[in-house]
Amino acid sequence: MQITGVSQYHLNHEIGESFRPTWIPGYPQTTHEVELFEIETDAGITGIAASPSFAGGIDYENALSYFLLGEDPHNVDGILRKLESVNLIGPRPWHIEHALWDIIGKDAGKPVYELLGAEQREIPVYASTGAVIDADERIASIEERISEGFEAVKLRVTRPEHIDVVREVREAFPDLTLMVDANKGWAVRVMEHEARWTFSEALAFARELEEIGNVAWLEEPLPRHDFEGYARLREATDVPIAGGEFNNGHWQLREFLAHGSLDILQPDAALATGIKRATDTAAMARQHGVEFVPHTWTNGLGFVANLHVMTAAQSAWCEFSIDPPWTPTVRDFLLTETIDHDDGVITAPDDPGLGVELDRTLLPK
Repeated sequence: MQITGVSQYHLNHEIGESFRPTWIPGYPQTTHEVELFEIETDAGITGIAASPSFAGGIDYENALSYFLLGEDPHNVDGILRKLESVNLIGPRPWHIEHALWDIIGKDAGKPVYELLGAEQREIPVYASTGAVIDADERIASIEERISEGFEAVKLRVTRPEHIDVVREVREAFPDLTLMVDANKGWAVRVMEHEARWTFSEALAFARELEEIGNVAWLEEPLPRHDFEGYARLREATDVPIAGGEFNNGHWQLREFLAHGSLDILQPDAALATGIKRATDTAAMARQHGVEFVPHTWTNGLGFVANLHVMTAAQSAWCEFSIDPPWTPTVRDFLLTETIDHDDGVITAPDDPGLGVELDRTLLPK
């Protein structure tokens, strides 16, 4: 089998109202932008993949064609080495590898998680918020999430004083498992720069989380390459420390483990690793006694790719992005069906490949 074509489409979906995610400081997001790729083969099997984008998009269909045409999609390792060259000159190409697994799975008649040696399993979901809002609004939204079956919620914070929101949420929900994401690992600086924390601020925040209690982890309180700072912080607090979602490639994730930086490793298969290297990283994390719970906040195809990885990696949690106006329908707009949880748990699709279908009415004629 050979790859015979690469097609790219820029898709955008109106969110409906303004959304202010913490990773784009000061920016009122009103659309969900995606770069969609179809990888075609001479066997008539097409694989799909997608990456996050922005208004206007970024076109690299022709560049990818130079690297992919004529390759056997089953040769994942060989193509990953070629994608390293794409990564060298940009943009990050790891999502493209998802299309290879989609092809391989369709060719074998098996879902990706089965190709990875796993059986379908239920994974508990946590409701992952994306914006900072005041405590009363957040408490009301959490009540909705609990009614939907969630037993854990991740709060976003950007400033040390947001500890008050965490504290009020804990007082309202004494038994709810909380995750807290400071979002200091990276930012898209369209409007503003993120407000970074010093090590002392991160440590003071972690110490206050200790007092609040039942906090599953503090996520990305420091820049994503501060491996030594993370190790110092982890040593100084009892609150588990998480990160690594957007670190670029396998070697950076090894640095977290080599420095003893994290309790929870979170590389996103769409942003940091691809599917194969995500499972390799999960195995490496297990050897170091570190949990593997990947970031999933991209789009429906990125989410389902991570879902197959989590199934194979035996992840304890699945990040489920929901913070209206950002909803599963917005996340999955490019798919024919929305991927949802069932009373607080989720399973990977069991159809061949990634197990999802594109809404082809969105593609240009």
